[in-house]
Amino acid sequence: MNKTYDCLVIGCGLAGAVISRELAERAGKKVLIMEKRSHIAGTTYDFLNEDGILVHKYGPHIFHTYNKRVFDYVSRFTKWRDYSHEVLANVYGKLMPVPFNLNSLYMAFDLKKADRLEQKLVSAYGMGQRLTIAELGNNKDSEFQELADFIYNNVFLNYTQKQWGVTPEEIDSSVIARVPILISRDNRYFQDTYQGIPANGYTSLFDKLLDHPNISLRLDTDANELLKIIEDDIFFEDRPFKGTVIYTGALDQFFDCQFGRLPYRTVDFLFETHDVTWYQSKGTINYTVDQPFTRITEFKHLTGQSVYNKTTIMKEYPKSYTGSEGETPYYPIISSDNFKLYEKYKQLTNSLRDFYLLGRLAEYKYYNMDAIIERALILADEIICSRKGNNIDEDNNIYSSVL
Repeated sequence: MNKTYDCLVIGCGLAGAVISRELAERAGKKVLIMEKRSHIAGTTYDFLNEDGILVHKYGPHIFHTYNKRVFDYVSRFTKWRDYSHEVLANVYGKLMPVPFNLNSLYMAFDLKKADRLEQKLVSAYGMGQRLTIAELGNNKDSEFQELADFIYNNVFLNYTQKQWGVTPEEIDSSVIARVPILISRDNRYFQDTYQGIPANGYTSLFDKLLDHPNISLRLDTDANELLKIIEDDIFFEDRPFKGTVIYTGALDQFFDCQFGRLPYRTVDFLFETHDVTWYQSKGTINYTVDQPFTRITEFKHLTGQSVYNKTTIMKEYPKSYTGSEGETPYYPIISSDNFKLYEKYKQLTNSLRDFYLLGRLAEYKYYNMDAIIERALILADEIICSRKGNNIDEDNNIYSSVL
């Protein structure tokens, strides 16, 4: 039996790092994190490039949440840059805020028509309301139907085809139904209570999150080569392991894709540094009707760095994930068939003692950052409570001793 560690955590993204800290700090467990990459922080990893500009290696990450527990938890490990993300859509050269709002109206239509539409929207739905393109399109008012068609064709359709690699007929109706329209002049992409960027970056946040004497870390380590399942027993480095295992990696890969590969979308990121102070007016501009890439992000808007006459941008080119070396699975392609395939893999873990799946790859779900932090905190609550015979305080998602 391996007596060195109480817990093995596979993956050092948000899911793995948060639950490692919780088990190390609150439960006093000795935790080993194994990470296949050569760096911590998973897909939130950021670094200074050769021009001294802080960039996000795997796409822009903006922290936002309504959850005070999550915000307070992350705030233990970072100070914040007060930043509210704004996104523009480039529609045939016109830049308009997305989600589509009242300001977008006046960029899409002439003044008289935009003013009439605004009055009708406010009268029908109320100022400050959020509705979906399906709700607007189902309205009997012909101008509302025209507006819904405009948003669908110019803001949603081509962007979604590029993002997911599907034809219009293949776009799930539930996805279309969720396309938001804001009856407001709030240009923020997110309306959450708490928003910001870690003041010194995400990697710095992870450095502090992992700074605990009970946490050990191995980078450049493929846990799938060290962790084996033999007749419902877990072996680590060829010895039986009786502690807790938290797996945050791709579940199909853990089982050598024996039932077939789970489908994902991945992204190629193209970084460019330009000899100008600013490349574009906002942090992110979506290209919704043309260009082979989906969006351009300019990082200085996010980080607040003052670098004169030099800026770095990133273009994103989505494509199908093939499992080739260097590719990262980012977005699970949710469908009934794919979920059934995932369930076949999940069933292989049901008989394992003290083995937990956590995160977007292990659970085949898309999580925002705050949601995966909350999920990790709740799982830590459950694990710690099960050891101590305590109850979970469901209102606050924390454990409390049984009196």
